[in-house]
Amino acid sequence: MKKVHSKILSVAGNVITVKAKDVAYEELAEVRSSRGSSLAQVIKLEADIVSLQVFSGSRGISTDDEVRFLGHPMQVAFSQNMLGRIFDGSGNPRDKGPALTENLIDISGPAVNPAKRIIPERMIRTNIPMIDVFNSLVVSQKLPIFSVSGEPYNELLARIAMQAEVDMIVLGGIGLKFDQYMFFKNTLEQAGSLSRSIFFIHTASDPIVEGLMVPDLCLAVAEKFALGGKDVLVLLSDMTNFADALKEIAITMEQVPSNRGYPGDLYTQLARRYEKAVDFQGAGSITVLAVTTMPGDDVTHPVPDNTGYITEGQFYLRNGRIEPFGSLSRLKQQVNDKTRKDHRAIMDAMIQLYAQYRESEEKRAMGFRMSDWDRKLLKYGKLFESQMMDLSAKVSLEEALDQGWNILAQCFEPKETSFRSELVKEFWPSKP
Repeated sequence: MKKVHSKILSVAGNVITVKAKDVAYEELAEVRSSRGSSLAQVIKLEADIVSLQVFSGSRGISTDDEVRFLGHPMQVAFSQNMLGRIFDGSGNPRDKGPALTENLIDISGPAVNPAKRIIPERMIRTNIPMIDVFNSLVVSQKLPIFSVSGEPYNELLARIAMQAEVDMIVLGGIGLKFDQYMFFKNTLEQAGSLSRSIFFIHTASDPIVEGLMVPDLCLAVAEKFALGGKDVLVLLSDMTNFADALKEIAITMEQVPSNRGYPGDLYTQLARRYEKAVDFQGAGSITVLAVTTMPGDDVTHPVPDNTGYITEGQFYLRNGRIEPFGSLSRLKQQVNDKTRKDHRAIMDAMIQLYAQYRESEEKRAMGFRMSDWDRKLLKYGKLFESQMMDLSAKVSLEEALDQGWNILAQCFEPKETSFRSELVKEFWPSKP
């Protein structure tokens, strides 16, 4: 039993400070005040001065209230009964279902030793052509979706949750508006995907510290299921809200700010979460896909900038589409040769031709005369955008590749493309 401290040194915002010994970083404590008891977490240790973030806020807490340290970090119950359930940022039920209290696991364990990891070589099919064909998602990959406010990034995550060929989905919402939370819930429920999903949802009205817990809750639960043999896809939205919560707490703690006011350990905090992505030898895997909104569409903003050094590529979501240029899955070469033999050829040829279409479109907008080749490119570009870039599509990889050949055949002759003759002979559509 940990010692009870009956003297709080200071209360600043939602952070309280006590004098205590034998306390660990991220340890939980119970604060007993006139309004009842509240959970708090250790966020700073300086000799025997301990600072704690109170989950429900410090309102009603006085310096004479009691603080009892619990001797363990934040924990979450783990069981098969979590499937289909929705929890908050403290791991408590948000769906009015029964609380789960057995088989508690710590949420802040270390990442797997990189030397023990399997080289990624399995593709996760999302049935979205712009991902499967052009930037394949690979098992155990960690990828951000760079976007701006107003783009349909939550709609994209929901579609991936419905269509991705994985064993289960763990979805974490950080700072969501209530209607965004209900969108995820209703969409997956109507699609029949809620039964293979677990939600940890923090809304904008919930305590800030709970937003910091969401990625750790998601990843801790995902890791246990992965060790049990499941391929788990973790979807997070939005990691910029997570970073902003870190900044707010750092300001309360009067830490020396780094770039744009973010704490100096922002990179470490992000890496701790993303590096949980892993493919276990003889077991399952964790793949992480996380939205990162960019204030002002500025990729040099500290959050996307640091994220880019940690992750293995990125998807850029602009104008309601995954942008072909700038989006990159650095591990796609690990799987493209294992799908269908024309996969890499279609990917390269269609992107090259789309780049030429962009140039022709710019020339047309500036009033230049269009050549026959320009007109072919303009026709191709419109078909590419309408049929391949549509994020609402549910098309298998093989169907998308065939669709790519059909688009090319509508616009070009085989000799106008760069395909090898054997691929043209096997896949080029015959004219009716």
